[in-house]
Amino acid sequence: MSKFVIQPHMRLHEWVAEEKGYFRDEGLDYEFEDTPYSRAARAHNLGDKVGAYQTFEKGRACDVSGACHWTVNVAASVGHGKLYRDCYLVSPAGVFVPPESPIKEPKDLAGVPISVGYQSGSHYATIQALESYMPLSDIKLSFAQGMLFARMEELFDRKIPACSAFSGPYYFLEQLGFRKVIDTTFMMATMINGNPAPDDLRKYFRALRKTQRDIDLRPELYTHHYKKEFPVRFHETMDTRRWGPGERIVFEPYTKEVFEESFRWIAERSIFPEGQMGAGKYEEATISLAAE
Repeated sequence: MSKFVIQPHMRLHEWVAEEKGYFRDEGLDYEFEDTPYSRAARAHNLGDKVGAYQTFEKGRACDVSGACHWTVNVAASVGHGKLYRDCYLVSPAGVFVPPESPIKEPKDLAGVPISVGYQSGSHYATIQALESYMPLSDIKLSFAQGMLFARMEELFDRKIPACSAFSGPYYFLEQLGFRKVIDTTFMMATMINGNPAPDDLRKYFRALRKTQRDIDLRPELYTHHYKKEFPVRFHETMDTRRWGPGERIVFEPYTKEVFEESFRWIAERSIFPEGQMGAGKYEEATISLAAE
């Protein structure tokens, strides 16, 4: 049987579990692929309208991966894996502008190109947050800058007026005095790729449960791990002692009600072309180990 493949996902948990030996302690026969693709921000620009959903279409190399719950919801509904429904995650996020920007309030973002990842968490979350301030037609999103680190770099270099950020880039922009115009914190979900052994999945998630406790207790001991996935050009500027814990795993079910409500929300806003979202059937798209 092949080894269980683990990759970090721009959060602290996998790094902490590896550092503290939690995967090993659980008896997991695994391979830890610590070769982040973010060392150069441009590597995060996968092309216009290429985001998290498209990486699921292409196929991910690890057994367990993650993305915003909207994308995992749809990707699982069309057969690109199974949404793991025994937990979900919450990621602090926001729309940032340079400190000298005239944009002060959410209403000022009307008609302003906001860089987000196509069919990724920033795409949906920015719409969700701004809808209470303006009609959908006034929310102008830009997909040209690509994924997280690429658009952070574009904002840092003042090449774009606004962007959505989460994880390390959220804290880095905050550290540098960039202005968070609106909070867009959103849910993430876990995707199970292929057919990993249920016992391996249990071991993996038991290890992550331990890391969540550690991060909750002493986040300052672990925020240095952000640097391992950050573009090298920013390393000397980063002060991760000032940064927060980022994404948090909530060991509560991602319920059928949440799944169906999210699926409807996406469809109502035509984020995916008609007929490309799958059936949206919770029982077929998700997997649970809780009852086994």
